[in-house]
Amino acid sequence: MAFPDYVPTTPNLIRRSVDRFGANPFVVLDDTRFTYAEIEARSARMARGLLSDGVGKGSRIGVLMPNSPDWIVAWLAITRIGAILVPFNTFYQKRELEWILRHADVERLLTVDRFLSHDYLSRLEEALPGLAESGRGPLRLPSMPYLRAIHVFGNGSRPWARSGEELERECDPKIDAAFLAAVEEQVSAADPMIVIYSSGSTSDPKGAIHSHGSVIRHSFNLGTRRDIKASDRVWSPMPFFWIGGFVFSLLCNVHAGACMLCEEAFDPEKTLAMLERERASIAAGWPHFGKALSDHPNFARTDLSFLRGGNIPNILPAEVCSPDPALRPNALGMTETGGPHTYASEGTLPESLRGSFGTAVEGVEHRVVDPETRVPLAPGEFGEICVRGYNVMQGLHKLERESVFDADGFYPTGDGGYFDADGVLYFQGRLGDMIKTAGANVTPAEVEAVLCGFPEIKHAYVVGLRDPERGQNVAAAVVVEAGQPIDANEIQQRVKSLLSAYKVPRHVFLFADNRELPFTDTGKIDKRKLAERLEARV
Repeated sequence: MAFPDYVPTTPNLIRRSVDRFGANPFVVLDDTRFTYAEIEARSARMARGLLSDGVGKGSRIGVLMPNSPDWIVAWLAITRIGAILVPFNTFYQKRELEWILRHADVERLLTVDRFLSHDYLSRLEEALPGLAESGRGPLRLPSMPYLRAIHVFGNGSRPWARSGEELERECDPKIDAAFLAAVEEQVSAADPMIVIYSSGSTSDPKGAIHSHGSVIRHSFNLGTRRDIKASDRVWSPMPFFWIGGFVFSLLCNVHAGACMLCEEAFDPEKTLAMLERERASIAAGWPHFGKALSDHPNFARTDLSFLRGGNIPNILPAEVCSPDPALRPNALGMTETGGPHTYASEGTLPESLRGSFGTAVEGVEHRVVDPETRVPLAPGEFGEICVRGYNVMQGLHKLERESVFDADGFYPTGDGGYFDADGVLYFQGRLGDMIKTAGANVTPAEVEAVLCGFPEIKHAYVVGLRDPERGQNVAAAVVVEAGQPIDANEIQQRVKSLLSAYKVPRHVFLFADNRELPFTDTGKIDKRKLAERLEARV
């Protein structure tokens, strides 16, 4: 098993990286470039600013930013002083922002003023009653009792908005480099580093708590299997606020001293130009990104000859990423396991392993159990995959440990599959209703609740439809109230104003009566049959 040879904490990680790779480029965003030494210096200044402002070990600090140097600086500054990072999804709408801010007990939020079409200042005022009337002083909002300040990077044109940039400029003279070093010495591998929210099995998201030790060890272990070098320039459109972008992309790069190529948003034309200009050598992400790039008219005349590794088809050589999806090395992972808990090396799988998902990452144990009886099953028998190991989260925020792990410390993943006699995993899909679309988890109950809140809709049933590039697409079967005109496009637009874009149904099917839909003998919607019927209509 490959683990770092130092105590795995953020302050030790960034110091070690600067000692080895200080002059190497760390991150690129358009014309903005920072080396490892420059990012460390910026994060040290922000860390001192946070300490001066009263932030300490255990403080929960939210970050609402796209992939960028500022996101990286904020992560390092927060966690190197023992505070806890709570990354926010940049797609979040009003109700999602409000729920996570309150549930995570966020004390401070670091946010950009806007991103693409998202106006976060207005959205926060809509989500937080009383915020618009608040001043610069500590916030006192009954709806958000722990929130004390919102720091805005960019145009913070609100009385309540404190400058994000000032955190790097202003600090108590007594909070000097020696003081920061003393604080960092008190950060341990067991301390929580990050709480990452993902869709839960019910309509409410759940926050997975990962320690410094689990995150840093697991990213180091994964990175050694990926052959990332200090000379590599890595492009990954996976957002840092999800576990894949954070652990598999960002942190694996930090261990190796590689350069992270960021972009404000994925745009095939601009992305192709950036990959050529920056001589990207590794491309990591989801298959649909590769298809979008290869379908663009500029693809044929774009020089991508520097690409040597990764997992995005269509843009990588066939010997690196097979054109046959079932022969591409795959991995199974989730937020709760810190990313992949099984893994297969790059290249092309032999025919005998077609459709497999690799073997257990070193240090990770699996158990497959009967979903009903919970009795462990033998190799080759289908059941629920359970995971135990150094990489698994410490727990779920505000849930007791006994309600999260079984008596032997295994986490039931909700994924169904089996391991063969050689320890190779064959993943068969989710056991529950969860939809996984382009790497994002979507809970049908959350989307159904929003749809049923529309006066024109009597009933709504949400399922995932198979898609060769995205895995699944969100689809909704909607029973319309008699005499209430509404069309699919209007439904999609309304949902988009309330939920993140990836939760919006890509397919909406209108029905006049429940009798047109498949139900079980006990009167419950048969979602398996519903998905089959809807797929036939796509």
